[in-house]
Amino acid sequence: MFAATGGNGTERRHRRTGGMMCFRQQGSPAWLFCLLLALCPGRYRGLSVRFPSEEPVYVIPGESLVLEARLEQGGGEQVATVTWEREAEGRSPGKVKVAELPGVAPDPRVSTEQQGATLRLSGFRPEDRGVYTLTVTSRAGAKSSAARTVREYEAIHHVSVGINVSHAVLQCGEAWGSEPRFSWLHEAGAVPPETGRVSPDGTRLHLAAPPCGHYTCIVSNKLGRSSATYSAEPCGRKGSGTAVGVAFLVILLICGGFLGFLLWRRHRKLGNRAERLQEPYEP
Repeated sequence: MFAATGGNGTERRHRRTGGMMCFRQQGSPAWLFCLLLALCPGRYRGLSVRFPSEEPVYVIPGESLVLEARLEQGGGEQVATVTWEREAEGRSPGKVKVAELPGVAPDPRVSTEQQGATLRLSGFRPEDRGVYTLTVTSRAGAKSSAARTVREYEAIHHVSVGINVSHAVLQCGEAWGSEPRFSWLHEAGAVPPETGRVSPDGTRLHLAAPPCGHYTCIVSNKLGRSSATYSAEPCGRKGSGTAVGVAFLVILLICGGFLGFLLWRRHRKLGNRAERLQEPYEP
């Protein structure tokens, strides 16, 4: 009885163990691959390239353009070719090859660094503007691309200041300058807290009191600065008018009092004279 029970138990354990062994033999490669992929995603992600920012790059004519990308190689991928191309922004007349690695750049102003992930172009010209695309191809044929827009650095133009009366806000704007920075002045000095508060981007001045005097918005960048001024009623006009009115009233009261005093004195003299004339004559 005991032996039979032990045999059945041994058989059940053998079946369970055999089942687990069968599962391990059949499912372990996929399970292990998924586990390693979860623990080390970068290793099996393959070849990829990207720029650290998607914001446009502004370049002053005559200076150097530098585009830096980040190249990531996973799963043992090896880079075969690196290609840089330029395309006019907003139009698609076709892409122009700027550089290729291995190979020689068609423009002597162009050079590459960091295994082709960095492009350097000296003596930037207006025709160098456009969308630059970096394409990396692995030996296995896999491709990864990233693009960055390059624009010419423009000076500040046509600064203007307007007022939103209902919200007591002064709004500053400019036409098309690159990377504009805004600042405000009130009566040729910094704006104090009791006068107003400048918005985080600098384009608006939220007034804390009724506008008075001159409000100047200054917009600047690497190529210079320009400004515009909004003029309101001069500060202190109401206060000075009140002071003048009070002073005039005081002077008027003084003059009226002095004139009344003169009239009273004259009336008293005339009264005394009349009394002397009415006195009886005594021989």
